[in-house]
Amino acid sequence: MSTPVPDNSTRIGKWMMYATWIIGMAMASFFFNNWQQQKHNPNQYLSSATQHPVVLKQNNQGHYVATGMINDVAVVFLLDTGATHVSIPAQLATKIGLQSKGEQRVSTANGVITVYSTLLDSVSLGGLRANNIEASINPYANDNTVLLGMSFLKHLTLEQRNNTLTLSTP
Repeated sequence: MSTPVPDNSTRIGKWMMYATWIIGMAMASFFFNNWQQQKHNPNQYLSSATQHPVVLKQNNQGHYVATGMINDVAVVFLLDTGATHVSIPAQLATKIGLQSKGEQRVSTANGVITVYSTLLDSVSLGGLRANNIEASINPYANDNTVLLGMSFLKHLTLEQRNNTLTLSTP
């Protein structure tokens, strides 16, 4: 007895089922990735149209993470009032085109490290913008998150209330 040969419609049906599963998994992956990014950075889409106060929501770890700009290049900031300067990972500093203006030793939570001084033409967060901001290029930072330190934040008034941080010009 011979085995029946599946007809083309059966083969097409199997391939359509596989394609449906693949598309479904891709969509689920895309949705999960966006959801995860939103949990890490709930302030991805700040309006830069006006200079009204910028209101940031805490992320699920209690940090204030927001998308902003350095020299008109989009970056992700982690607000850090304990950082003296804006601290930029070396890999990101290269992408932005920053030039080192000398090396210096700084104390961090992980000990004393060598960083490289630089000057940022502009830093903006939502509609808040400041020019000629001191910064440091950190060769030890492993991700692309910029620590938004006091060299920028000192130009603003900060008010924290109910898991939100309001930043405004004085």
